[in-house]
Amino acid sequence: MKNFLALIVMILTVSILSLSCEDNKKGYELALITDVGTIDDRSFNQGSWEGLKRYADEKGITHKYYQPTEKTTDAYIDSIDLAVAAGAKIVVTPGFLFEPAIYKAQDTHPEVNFVLLDGSPQDGTYTDFRIEKNVYSVFYAEEQAGFLAGYGAVKDGYTNLGFMGGMAVPAVVRFGYGFVQGVNYAAKELGIRNAKVDYNYLGGFNPSPEIQTKAASWYRNGVQVIFVAGGGAGNSVMAAAEQNNGLVIGVDVDQSGESSSVITSAMKMIGESVYNAIDEFYKGNFPGGQSVVLDAKVHGIGLPMETSRFMQFSQEDYDNIYQKLVDGSIKVLNDTDVGDASQLPSDSVRVNLIQ
Repeated sequence: MKNFLALIVMILTVSILSLSCEDNKKGYELALITDVGTIDDRSFNQGSWEGLKRYADEKGITHKYYQPTEKTTDAYIDSIDLAVAAGAKIVVTPGFLFEPAIYKAQDTHPEVNFVLLDGSPQDGTYTDFRIEKNVYSVFYAEEQAGFLAGYGAVKDGYTNLGFMGGMAVPAVVRFGYGFVQGVNYAAKELGIRNAKVDYNYLGGFNPSPEIQTKAASWYRNGVQVIFVAGGGAGNSVMAAAEQNNGLVIGVDVDQSGESSSVITSAMKMIGESVYNAIDEFYKGNFPGGQSVVLDAKVHGIGLPMETSRFMQFSQEDYDNIYQKLVDGSIKVLNDTDVGDASQLPSDSVRVNLIQ
């Protein structure tokens, strides 16, 4: 009897090990490498992961995310290598910090396809940009998303506004420039001449007591709404808003669930664009070798009107202004058009640059 039981245990053990080996052999076809922050950052990483995971769950495809040990190109490459070793066929990398890593990985792993969000492969010195057929580089018209947020805020009755960007990197700058232009456009429509935007870059994307203190002082000095394009730093601004009867505009994804102070979010349709890129890969039409900017014409940006807490700015108002972006009757300047926010059109808004 003991020998029989031992035999059963051995058979079960061998079966479990066999299944485990089969799982390892199968690996993870879809992979995401996280940028600065975590997978639940309510921002860029999370939006990217949700798009990948939705496709994977719908199609029954194995998937996994990898979090680099540090914020360096070498660490990013190590994570990419791990994903490839585990069987990744397509790797999503959210953020411009991956540019040098993908520049190398596109050659090291020519059999793997990469989706690089908010960046284009470059050698780290910005002297050589090169995109191979296994890389799809996706940018977003953040200036249009920021424009909609600024326009909606003024149409909703707010004229004393603020912009806090994590750092003066291109995507954040485009958000800020668009926001100022949206404020100016709406104020001009309404005949308002005294709209104001306090404008500042925080120096980082992480929450901190210092950021909360700064935001609180802005609210106490009369700022009604702060648009914060700063990843996790947004949580510090939201905390300040809750304590000082202020309001916040979120960024990248719908952040309405983060705080009751969030009236809307300047969104990039990150999850949707990741989902679509993966879908094209499995259809045999992976758009590699090219760089695209997803704008209003392809619904690449927008505000989440279903969850926005506007009191006066209606869906009809939104649809009308959005259509003007689509048909090109409104042109929004981006980060390469002017030197700083003070040089933007300012018929009806005063920009207060804060160091």
